[in-house]
Amino acid sequence: MKPRLLATLLLFAAAWLLAPVAAFSAQPNLVIFYADDLGWGELGCQGNSQIPTPHTDAIARNGVRFTNGYVAATYCSPSRAGLMTGRYPTRFGHEFNSVANRTGLRLDQGTLAERLRALGYATACVGKWHLGGGLEYRPTRRGFDEFYGTLANTPFFHPTNFVDSRISDDVRPVTDPAFYTTDAYAERAVDWIERSKGRPWFLYLPFNAQHAPLQAPKKYLDRFAGITDEKRRIFAAMMAAMDDAVGRVMAKVRALGQEENTIFFYIADNGGPTQSTTSSNGPLRGFKMTTFEGGPRVPFLAQWKGRWPAGKVYDLPVMNLDVLPTVIAAAGGRPEASWRLDGVDLTPFVTGANSTRPHQTLYWRYGPQWAVRHGDLKLVVSKGGSGKPELYDLSKDIGESKDLAAAQPAKVRELQALWDKWSAEQAEPSAPDTPAGAGKKAGKKKR
Repeated sequence: MKPRLLATLLLFAAAWLLAPVAAFSAQPNLVIFYADDLGWGELGCQGNSQIPTPHTDAIARNGVRFTNGYVAATYCSPSRAGLMTGRYPTRFGHEFNSVANRTGLRLDQGTLAERLRALGYATACVGKWHLGGGLEYRPTRRGFDEFYGTLANTPFFHPTNFVDSRISDDVRPVTDPAFYTTDAYAERAVDWIERSKGRPWFLYLPFNAQHAPLQAPKKYLDRFAGITDEKRRIFAAMMAAMDDAVGRVMAKVRALGQEENTIFFYIADNGGPTQSTTSSNGPLRGFKMTTFEGGPRVPFLAQWKGRWPAGKVYDLPVMNLDVLPTVIAAAGGRPEASWRLDGVDLTPFVTGANSTRPHQTLYWRYGPQWAVRHGDLKLVVSKGGSGKPELYDLSKDIGESKDLAAAQPAKVRELQALWDKWSAEQAEPSAPDTPAGAGKKAGKKKR
């Protein structure tokens, strides 16, 4: 064989062997910070001047702040079910927390972790799971290589239902009196990132902050000595701890030189329960577990340096269901029709390649409470309302204060028909005993 031909063949062979490595290294890492019971108005970038959140605000400064960011449910477990699957949780009966208490996220529903692991990712869940406590429903059976956290709600000190999969998949007691969940989650997250730096990785960090009970260490409480309301002071200290945890994770990614190859999302699981924790929803009406805006509309930030614009404020509606298809596309995968996703890839909308709405219509169902947003009009039946469908123009009335139902009956009928059709496609709730009236408009069970 001639030397020149041999050299050419060797070059082609080397290129072929290295091609998978190049594609592998091009896949972005993913971090999802998922705050618990954090109201729409609580971050500095959302207008809160009382509690500094510089590390979280940096995500908005270096990325995108979605002012109309929603979750697909109004409280904990169903919101997580939507995030993990990219589907409305009502499609598979995950309408209430009681699903997680009885069983968990249905085993026939693929998760984001499973999708990414199939693409070669290392995966870890660090924090509050709340998608089932039985062994078959735990994170290490749902696509995560590692789990460090609690299976459901917990105190911040001496957490209950705690699992460290490096030791065992069994629940174990935490006896260290200095153990504080938010700090511990940051420490484990940073450690796991260091261990996983040689391959693309996905870190899911669902904090139990800002959920009750309100608890914080003295080092954070001391920062807010000027807040005289004790409940608000503890809440502020918890926020500071969570923001510091965000900062530690982002600093680690930056130190490894991986920030520009990492997608960050910061989303709350639902709106704030203001009366019980002080968590403010800003100008929005309603709270956690209601279908007024204060229930499903949440802080929603994202950053992908060099790929998405920095400091962008995006005002069109998006939802936590969009995270899965966005990330799968970024990782070089292609969502399959069999996944039956309700979310969309946000990248073309964020970059301006697509100037239309990611979603023309969004839906919610929580027992007898429900809502549909079509364009900027929203038809809603919610706790705290009249009991009848109320119509609001969110482009002019973010606080849902002026009911237009009587003045625009045709629009009420149009949006009611949209919601009725969608609701008939949803599954009956898997645990329909709470709250009363759950799923009474649902159609036959879908798969």
